[in-house]
This record gives sequence, structure tokens and C-alpha cells, in this order.
Amino acid sequence: MFKHLLVPTDGSELSRHTAAKAIAFARETGARITFFTALPDFPVSFSEGYGITDPGTRARLVASAEAQGRAILDPLVAAASAEGVVASAVTAACDTAHEGIIATAGAHACDLIFMASHGRRGIGALLLGSETQKVLTHSKIPVLVHR
Repeated sequence: MFKHLLVPTDGSELSRHTAAKAIAFARETGARITFFTALPDFPVSFSEGYGITDPGTRARLVASAEAQGRAILDPLVAAASAEGVVASAVTAACDTAHEGIIATAGAHACDLIFMASHGRRGIGALLLGSETQKVLTHSKIPVLVHR
């Protein structure tokens, strides 16, 4: 049925738990996994024609974010491999996580997005928004939400 899962993660306990469930699902169905984490996009800021930061600042911020992304993703790839599941990891800088998730799913020909929901309700959901809800709203491929 599903052969290639995209499993977005933010490194939280909930995301790690969901990744473990995705690994079990992939093992049972013979699917492979692409784990994904969104990195912040660091735009260059200018004020009256002069850069606010020195030229190396953006490069250092990007390198640091990529290292943090690898620290989140590499253990998940190892866990999947230990269970006999083919897995890879992708990071991408994006303006919003949901756009990054959807774009990555399309770019890697995933046929299912398997993701967590923090389950925020009420004012928390209104103020913080829900990346899961945005993915559900905008994705053209199926989304499995694990809670």
C-alpha cells in the first residue's frame, strides 16, 4: 500500500515516539522512510545598505542549525536500520514547517506523511497554530496523524 513514508520530526519526545511507531509501521508494510526536520531560514538583514551582521554570521547559523538537525535525525535513521527498515534523513531550510514538510514529501516521492500532533486546543491552537493541521489542509498526499 504505502512504500515511502515521510516522517517529520522536531526532536520532541512526542516526535520521537511517533518516529518509533512509523518505524514499526514501515517494518510491517515493507516501506522505507525519509525522516525530515525543518531548519530555520536565516535571511540576510540589511540596514541602509549595510549588513547588520558580518558575512560569516549567516554561514555559522546555518551550520549550527544543520548540526542540530543531524543530531535529531541520525538516531532515527539508526533506529530504523536496526529494525531492518531502509531510512534516510533530510533537512531543509524553510519559512514554515508545513511548507517544508509538503515540499519534501513531493521532492522525495513519498506516498504518505506519518506525523505527530501535539493536540493543542483552544487558545493554544489559535495562537500557536498547528503545523499538522496545515499539512492536513494543504497536502495532496495522504497524512497519517499519530497521537
